[in-house]
Amino acid sequence: MKKIAFIGAGSFEFTRTLVRDILTFPALADSTIALMDIDQNRLEVIKKAIEKIIRAGNYPAKVIATTNRAEALDGADGVVCTILAGDVNVWRYDIEIPKQYGVDINVGDTRGPAGIFRALRTIPVMLEILRDIEKYCPDAIFLNYTNPMAMLCRAMQENTKVAVTGLCHSVQGTAAMLAKWIGAPMDEITYLCAGINHQAFYLDYKWNGKDAYPLIKEAITTRPEIYNEEIVRNEMYLHLDYYVTESSGHNSEYNAWFRKRPDLIEKYCIHGTGWNPGEYAYILKEYIRREKSWQGEIDAWLNQENIDIARGHEYAAYIFNATIGDGTLFEFNGNIRNFGLIDNLPEGCCVEVPVLASKRGLNPMHVGKLPDQLAVLVNTSARCEELAVEGALEGDARKVFHAICFDPLTSAVLSLAEIKQMVDEMFQKNKDWLPQFKHLN
Repeated sequence: MKKIAFIGAGSFEFTRTLVRDILTFPALADSTIALMDIDQNRLEVIKKAIEKIIRAGNYPAKVIATTNRAEALDGADGVVCTILAGDVNVWRYDIEIPKQYGVDINVGDTRGPAGIFRALRTIPVMLEILRDIEKYCPDAIFLNYTNPMAMLCRAMQENTKVAVTGLCHSVQGTAAMLAKWIGAPMDEITYLCAGINHQAFYLDYKWNGKDAYPLIKEAITTRPEIYNEEIVRNEMYLHLDYYVTESSGHNSEYNAWFRKRPDLIEKYCIHGTGWNPGEYAYILKEYIRREKSWQGEIDAWLNQENIDIARGHEYAAYIFNATIGDGTLFEFNGNIRNFGLIDNLPEGCCVEVPVLASKRGLNPMHVGKLPDQLAVLVNTSARCEELAVEGALEGDARKVFHAICFDPLTSAVLSLAEIKQMVDEMFQKNKDWLPQFKHLN
């Protein structure tokens, strides 16, 4: 009987979906699901949801719910993390302050000034979780879904011997999107994908063993509905020759090409990213609405007579089955430090590469070199992340400032003096969440 702990279990949709998938594996069907969250109300509701799934599948599993992290982790074989450090009243400034300076961030959870400040708030919490894992379940497999993925995994993997990796939906999601564009069944597609989180590229993409990139290019260049579906990413592919994993909304803010001028935002971002300049206000409003309406939406699901318990495609369930279940091998793209994995990215930075999950644990695979044009772009992001993580771990505000100085979008819009002023403002808004930065006290 295995124990799998969910830290931040109040993320209703994700926890419910992942537990559903885990319990479909016979070797994990009798697991103890330990739910931990600091929100007692959400915790009680997600416990009811998991109990409903257990009844629907007639599984021999059991569920416990607690606000005590040590209790949830004690003796766990696997741990999933989906926390958010800070609510809307702090993270809104990650986007709002840069926007006042003309840095038009639209998502802000991965890199750049917004992603870096999210990392500064979250890294101390993640390290506290790791200390508890080392104490209560040191042999557990720890899977992180919290963003900013690369910076969090980089900080954690430097500071623990726990088996840690980070998972993102973008690799398998984009692979499926490309397959749909060319009319290929997904089970006939193979690919090699590598880079860093949200900025990884399909170094090859094949349909029944044959290069499918010509078909992808044809679809993008001859079918306007496909070009317009992902304008930013399609432009990046047409000019850089390889397709990037994460959405146009995200990638429009990871480089200097699409959001540095209003005319470029109008041309590339408003109609084809799903995250136009007015979208943030909508997202903020929607987030606040959900804070008030989530209970009713969840109650509606709980009141359904029949629920779907068929296995989905969440990587974590397959990874747990490979490592602590029946041992069926599973290959996925995970986030791991770069020690001999990608030859032309910084040593020790966090990369996203193929990883093999088995009873031996998590084994990343050597990829080699990225094409030069990709390496230039990805190196910039990776080195900014390295500086930001060092700043977070050391409480060094100067390193944080320098990391943001070289962010492609920020540096395309602002002078050094303007960046310094912006960063100082962001530090002041975040000071209650940043105990490691002594100068703020």
